Amino acid sequence: MTMRCDVRTRRSLVSGVACALLAAGCSGSDSTRSATPPTTGAPTIDVVRVIEQPLNVTLSLPGELVPYQTVAIHPRVTGFIKSISVDRGSRVRAGEILATLEAPELLAQRAEAQSKLQSAEAELAAARARADAQASTYDNLKAASSTPGVVAGNDLVIAGKAVDAARSQVVAAQQNVEGARQALAAVTEMEGYLRVTAPFDGVVTERNVHPGALVGPTTDATAAPMVRLVEQTRLRLVVPVPEAYTASVTLGAKMPFTVAAYPGHVFSGTVARIARAVEVASRTMAVELDVANGDGQLAPGTYCQVRWPVTRPGPSLLVPSGSVASTTDRTFVVRIREGKTEWVDVKTGIASGPLVEVFGDLKAGDQIAGRGTDEIRSGVDVRVREPAPAAS
Repeated sequence: MTMRCDVRTRRSLVSGVACALLAAGCSGSDSTRSATPPTTGAPTIDVVRVIEQPLNVTLSLPGELVPYQTVAIHPRVTGFIKSISVDRGSRVRAGEILATLEAPELLAQRAEAQSKLQSAEAELAAARARADAQASTYDNLKAASSTPGVVAGNDLVIAGKAVDAARSQVVAAQQNVEGARQALAAVTEMEGYLRVTAPFDGVVTERNVHPGALVGPTTDATAAPMVRLVEQTRLRLVVPVPEAYTASVTLGAKMPFTVAAYPGHVFSGTVARIARAVEVASRTMAVELDVANGDGQLAPGTYCQVRWPVTRPGPSLLVPSGSVASTTDRTFVVRIREGKTEWVDVKTGIASGPLVEVFGDLKAGDQIAGRGTDEIRSGVDVRVREPAPAAS
């Protein structure tokens, strides 16, 4: 009896172990199936459209105000400063005397030149008298020669030659008089240089001499002038325009600008001169604007910020700046055509807010990846997802 009970107990234990192992096998199979990822299709990427519209961007370019005219005034003759009537900040009119020099040696030179002129005029008068006498003698001999045997023919020839010589002396004396007169005029003109005058209306911005100082002409461009004069009623605003923006520069266009001295106030200038050449060092072209400054608010040397409009002759293609990808050897966007990706090489232009101008094998309406990256390989099948239209 006891033996039968043990056999039944063993059979029950074997059956329980078998069931437990079968259950464990089933649960392991289920967990393995649930851990296996399901098969996925083509990836989905967000796309945007290439936009075509006119480009109208306003840039902020630096510029500098310079005088329309400026001159460093040096003396033309050597002398001492007798008086100087202007100082830094003085406003002067054209022709106004700025300084007076004194040079005693010029007085002696003028007296000498006057003496030479008088001497030359006296020689001219004597030469004319001799010429008149020779001419009279020749006329008398010629009249007497009409009677045969009264005057020898040779004497008449000699008298004619004497007349020619006297007339030549008159011409030489006239030239001497003219030379002496020019010498006197030159000395007189040099005396006029003792009065230094303003060549145009302007403001004195620099003064470097005082009464009693010895000054004189110089060929050294770095030498300090007596005074420096600038014209302030009209200024030049010089703007170095980057090479990429020079195509839209037009003569006569009005450009607004601001200066730090007058925050919130907008001035304007007119494009008057274009260099028509790009500086190699900076890759910019100098453009000059004429600025009216009758009230004297603006000062030469001031830096400005110019609102420079940039336009294109035709519409441009624009894409979001994030759609443009760059590697070490190329710049491109990822275009999606018939469900496949392709890299399209582009060149970027001017940024207009979140958009950037692009040039390449694109056209308006093309679908491109919203985020340009080289992780999206060319020739890959993808699904596209366009952004939902904005609610009206």
